[in-house]
Amino acid sequence: MPVAPARPIAPTATERERLKTTAYGKTEYGLRVRAQVVLHAARGRSNARVARETGPHLDTVRKWRGRFAELGLAGLTDRKRTGRPASFTALQAARVKALTCRLPAETRVPLSRWSCPELAREAMEQGIATPVSASTVRRWLGEDALKPWRHRSWIFITDPGFQPMAEHVPDLYARAWGGVPLGEDEYVVSADEKTSIQARCRCHPTLAPGQAGVLDRR
Repeated sequence: MPVAPARPIAPTATERERLKTTAYGKTEYGLRVRAQVVLHAARGRSNARVARETGPHLDTVRKWRGRFAELGLAGLTDRKRTGRPASFTALQAARVKALTCRLPAETRVPLSRWSCPELAREAMEQGIATPVSASTVRRWLGEDALKPWRHRSWIFITDPGFQPMAEHVPDLYARAWGGVPLGEDEYVVSADEKTSIQARCRCHPTLAPGQAGVLDRR
């Protein structure tokens, strides 16, 4: 079977400078090798010789040489990968976390504390996520450091009016109010009391520096 001839490439002066910077600078190893492949190929060398001089497999040399011939420098970057589609939505994960923060007795489950297998089973019975594994539930809980099998008590807000009040907080973190972005001259200030340093009146007068020892000697 005849071998396809190496594709000729002719980088511009600007491209050649960028290739040299990438090939011999402090860059990611993969990008550095790709730039070296293109520089060697630009000298008119065969793919086999470029492979021997730069190190990657012959098919790898042929791939990046062809990508540069078609797309230029943009062809040396990795293409976006779609990846595996998400099996569960963020709402399903949030509902499982909400279930975790409730006592098993509230759902008529004869348990004193939740475990990941039991949470997965209850989530499927309630139709929250079907099917869902215990390892998936464990990963969701790990995102918020939830460990229901070690808890003593929970503060779980069930007030229906809590959400309208609390939703302003994440909006302010995103620099928005009422769905309108804040201006450049508007700021969000968060203040709270430090432990044991409450804002209250002093019971005793403040002593000037150096007088405490004098009072002790008296």
